Amino acid sequence: FIFNSVFITVVTVGLALFFGSMAAFSFAFLEWRGRDVIFSIVLATLIIPFETIAIPLLLEVNNLPWISAQGFTIGWLNSYHVQIIPWIADGLTIFLFTQYFKGLPFELIEAARIDGAGEFGIFIRVILPLMKPGMAVLGIFTFMGNWNNFLWPLLVTSSINMRVLPVGMALIRGGIGEANILVMGQVMAGSTLVAVPMVIVFLVFQRYFLQGITIGAIKG
Repeated sequence: FIFNSVFITVVTVGLALFFGSMAAFSFAFLEWRGRDVIFSIVLATLIIPFETIAIPLLLEVNNLPWISAQGFTIGWLNSYHVQIIPWIADGLTIFLFTQYFKGLPFELIEAARIDGAGEFGIFIRVILPLMKPGMAVLGIFTFMGNWNNFLWPLLVTSSINMRVLPVGMALIRGGIGEANILVMGQVMAGSTLVAVPMVIVFLVFQRYFLQGITIGAIKG
């Protein structure tokens, strides 16, 4: 359970920050047809509760093809990628990154373009060094959301080898019977293991945490 939670959360956070920041770079600094419409659609996804799309999403990933070690298969269920890929393009992350980018000096982008840098080069060499505080803040938010994710891993996994800590805790809690004291001890120990990483992440990045409240609120 611990390995699954750590692996899935770390990979998801890394991919979500990378793809979310690239999408936000496009929305903030590039001009292309339909940009504002698509950005409005991204914002509209924020008002849709996940519970309303959980079953349709479950049916969709169950019919998607995948090339595994055993060959070409249909269905993503009971795997690591089904717990990672749906979360690497999050509307809130894209929105907050876009607002953060709009507060950066646009003159740096123009100067890099004059020097002949491509858009991806500008993103890597100019934008990324300036977005460390934003990365830290959104990394905390993404980490906490994925570390505590319960419903989706419960729906898409059936093997105990693929389940994460929140689901594992529910399995332990459901096993209470005659050995009530022993199992409750396991539940309390497991709850501590679930909480400790979030406390550590908060303590390490606490100076960035409050900045998350003001991302995009102040320009210049």
